[in-house]
Amino acid sequence: MDYYPVSIKNLIRSLARLPGIGQKTAERLAMYILQQSAEDAHQLARHIVELKKRMRLCERCFALSDDRLCRICSDPSRENGLVCVVEQPADLASIEKSGAFKGRYHVLGGVLSPMDGIGPDDIRISELIDRIERDAIREIILATGTNVEGESTAAYIAGILAPLPVTVSRIASGVPMGGDLKYVDQVTLKRAMESRHGI
Repeated sequence: MDYYPVSIKNLIRSLARLPGIGQKTAERLAMYILQQSAEDAHQLARHIVELKKRMRLCERCFALSDDRLCRICSDPSRENGLVCVVEQPADLASIEKSGAFKGRYHVLGGVLSPMDGIGPDDIRISELIDRIERDAIREIILATGTNVEGESTAAYIAGILAPLPVTVSRIASGVPMGGDLKYVDQVTLKRAMESRHGI
């Protein structure tokens, strides 16, 4: 990379740190940015800075938001008594793209993984219990991944919620075992959401 000026090398290094971006793709992106107008480059930089400045977690469901409450929690047309529990904001986005769900969400922020030292206190299970009691939620849909950690997290939450006056269901088959929700196509997610079952 010694054939590039320092400013381009710095940009390539920064871009190559992004997930899924290798050295060659980082070089192509850097060259693309270089060819754009100064205004386009400034706009890209502004959007990145604005994202870092404004982004926060929704106070109710812990989804990504620009405001105190996310757009889903602020939407009066959404069904209050139905909450879909997901691992990460990307999983929420995948379900929303399917168009199959019109309730609310709860983002755990991870899954149980004893091997990695992640226990029940490290994800937002207590916040979910608080919401059930506070918001009169009647059904919880567990939409964690179908890998070992996602399944064990769903089973753990179902056990914790068993004494509470709430129906607990799990998304149905259609989502492949070992798969992450963010990589599942919208038709499969729609079918899985519509065919959910009790645990």
